[in-house]
Amino acid sequence: MFTFRIMNTVSSYITLLIFVINGFVFAGTTGKIAGKAADKITGEPLIGANILIVGTNLGAASDINGNYFIINIPPGQYEIKASMIGYSSYTFQNVRVSVDQTTKIDFKLGEESVELTEVIVTAQKPLIQKDLTSTEATISGDHISMLPLEDVSAVVNLQAGVVDGHFRGGRSNEVKYLIDGVTVNDVYSGQSSLSAEVNSIEEIQVLTGTFNAEYGEALSGVVNQVTKIAGVKLDGYISFYSGDYVSSNNNIFTNIGDINPANVYNVQGNLSGPVPGFGNLLKFFLSGRYNYDEGSIYGQRIFNPSDSSNFSTNDPKDWYIGATGDKEYVSMNFNRKLSLQGKLAINVGGGKGIVLSGLYQDSKYRDYDHLYKLNPDGDYKKFQKSLLGIASYTLLLSNSAFIDFAASGLKSEFKQYVYENPLDPRYVNPDRKKNVSGNAFLTGGTENWHFNHTTTSLTGKADFIWQFDNINQIKSGLEFTYHDLKYEDFQIVIDATSDFKPSLPTPGAFNFNTYQSYPYQFAYYIQDKIELDYLIVNAGVRFDYFEPDGKFLRDANEISLLDELQPPFPDSLLLKASPKKQISPRVGISYPITDQGAIHISYGHFFQIPPFANLYRNPNFRIPLTGNFPENIGNTIGNADLKPQQTIMYEIGIQQALTDELRITVTAYYKDIRNLLGTEIFIKNEFRKFSKLVNRDYGSVKGVTLSFEKKFVGELGATVDYTFQVAKGNASDPNDAFNKVQANPPIELNKQLVSLDWDRRHSLNFTVTAGVPGNYIASFIGRLGSGLPYTPSLQNQRTGLENSDNRPTFFNVDFYITKYLKIYGVQFSLFAKIFNLFDRKNELNVFGDTGRAGETLELTRNQQPPRGVNTIQEYFTRPDFYSSPRQIVLGANVAF
Repeated sequence: MFTFRIMNTVSSYITLLIFVINGFVFAGTTGKIAGKAADKITGEPLIGANILIVGTNLGAASDINGNYFIINIPPGQYEIKASMIGYSSYTFQNVRVSVDQTTKIDFKLGEESVELTEVIVTAQKPLIQKDLTSTEATISGDHISMLPLEDVSAVVNLQAGVVDGHFRGGRSNEVKYLIDGVTVNDVYSGQSSLSAEVNSIEEIQVLTGTFNAEYGEALSGVVNQVTKIAGVKLDGYISFYSGDYVSSNNNIFTNIGDINPANVYNVQGNLSGPVPGFGNLLKFFLSGRYNYDEGSIYGQRIFNPSDSSNFSTNDPKDWYIGATGDKEYVSMNFNRKLSLQGKLAINVGGGKGIVLSGLYQDSKYRDYDHLYKLNPDGDYKKFQKSLLGIASYTLLLSNSAFIDFAASGLKSEFKQYVYENPLDPRYVNPDRKKNVSGNAFLTGGTENWHFNHTTTSLTGKADFIWQFDNINQIKSGLEFTYHDLKYEDFQIVIDATSDFKPSLPTPGAFNFNTYQSYPYQFAYYIQDKIELDYLIVNAGVRFDYFEPDGKFLRDANEISLLDELQPPFPDSLLLKASPKKQISPRVGISYPITDQGAIHISYGHFFQIPPFANLYRNPNFRIPLTGNFPENIGNTIGNADLKPQQTIMYEIGIQQALTDELRITVTAYYKDIRNLLGTEIFIKNEFRKFSKLVNRDYGSVKGVTLSFEKKFVGELGATVDYTFQVAKGNASDPNDAFNKVQANPPIELNKQLVSLDWDRRHSLNFTVTAGVPGNYIASFIGRLGSGLPYTPSLQNQRTGLENSDNRPTFFNVDFYITKYLKIYGVQFSLFAKIFNLFDRKNELNVFGDTGRAGETLELTRNQQPPRGVNTIQEYFTRPDFYSSPRQIVLGANVAF
């Protein structure tokens, strides 16, 4: 046996060496169970006790010291059974395993007797997770199902330190989103391109602290969505709800007085189990959801886009109003989404075997534009389609080592237009939008640009995990991702040259921009998790490499001297962007001070390549001298040679159990942020300003969170967390410098740190859940926060420093109640959800002269009435400045 153990150790070292040279990296999707088996009477360790996870092929035997560990366990609840000859078996039920965490289960076996052959107990999730070395929230799918949470973003925004997708003061595109360990960020925008639906989620892991070296390309946080796997028997459920907005605020939100259940509806369901005829070899999981939300902001079709009016005379009696609309109300912030997911598990080779999965999402939505309130058909609609495919295989090397291989492909396609066909005769001359003036709604016209971008990311990676001994768990690997980025924008030309019919410019022209790039990324990391009784350490280092595959303008001053610049450009003006490399060390330490408490401290360097839209933006260097170009078309030049953005993060915290059911957590953090995107200003033809994206912005964030958790025991559970945070920087928007020099008069650039747009100083979140699972559940979610900052101004001129005042306080409560019924052996439930329970008019945006959403001094000053059909009061009534009004939905579930 001794020789066998030596050979096994040597084999493990060789495996590790081979992997370090040739491996790939795969983000965590499994957890670990570890503990000790001992004699109940004497306390002596039991050698060779068998510990098995019931219903799986996972297990281990205790060693000479009674210690055991089981790795490669997907998140979920399990039964853990220990047995040994001469002893009664012992089973723990409802043992919760979470991603990247160790669940401690100790067995004390008693001698076998005729009266007692097996002991069964229900495990309780420990209040204190002693191996947490930084802030992490793990939310199970069962917990999500008991709260009024509709999507992943709602779950994320409920976590301490998160403000509307901004993690601890960072920009919203600094977060990495994963599904089953695979990145799903759209590299063009940096935002998540798709997300798992909550009905298919087993667990969500939200990392807001100094996450481990295995996670790269993120400055502020990580959201890891682990979806469900098929069970051993066929089961499923179907859910449906419908409802509408129910509010008394008709003076702000028009057309919501009449309740129509078809305005909001949702259908979703799951089906999983073994494939008939294949036994345990093939298992499947299917999930789908269709959701439609009409929205709460409506326009009225008084005008069609083709209408023409004349308000040029000074006497309103002589105005010509060409209104041909049907006066129907039209939703101007609707959202429609279809989600489909499939997963096929092939039980071969041990471990999780081969898993094939796919996720498809198709969204159509609209963002409200106030100018189009009376001409709602003339504004943009937006379309997003995303497809994710994953093939993974677990190679089990031994009971202490395995490799997760994975290949994935992510395709994200975004389109924005008024009419799909760019030659649609309903497009009209943009001069129609000049019929009105002053504070007037448009009485005709269309948006005449099309925007399309498609990104395809192909990734090959794997993750090697080796439990070297009872103390050290080593991870190491490589990652390679190849991107294909396609972009185009073009203007629909309608003028005398086209006989006033829609036509397209020539590709490559000033108003027809197109490009394609093939950047790729490579990363390597190694880390060690050291678990001692008195100390847990997570230490690792990461190396990232990025090849931008692009050229950048050597000196922007050169094009400022040219009257006209059209591609192809001389090589003397362009330089090839250099590869970018960085090393990121990270370390976290947890020190259990008692059985009921632990202190942690962590530190790390984090890097992220800027969104690709900023690297390759405006490659034709379009600097429009005249005309109205959309903000993202001209004036700003991309930079393929941008450096990675950098954050250095520090954190210290303490967890302490106050009782068997109540826990308190206190965490303090600091972030130093460098190399953020900003703009450098240039001048063309001595008057036309333009900018180039560079690494110039910076900021810092400091904060403290205080959290209480009462476990769901005795029909009641609750959480409360409070965050005090100061998030400051020289700019909130990369285009800040350019926008300020374009202002009239120009605004001086910040010479000191100012509050960032999302700097919410005080945040309080709470949840309360009551009831008996299987009978009824009622729950509340509440959010209270100080108002976000704004810049005081009067008649578009600043009267105070940037972000020197605050909007009103934010407060919102959501409610959920469900009643379970069992009829003829089938589980039914009826439920109601109420969002914005108290119908609060939270002021998300405000007028700069009053700091309120419903009041402005523009209504009191003497000014010319609008040259249009609306009053000044109607124009300054802004429903988009408020949060959505109360929404009520009623529904039912059927489980089988």
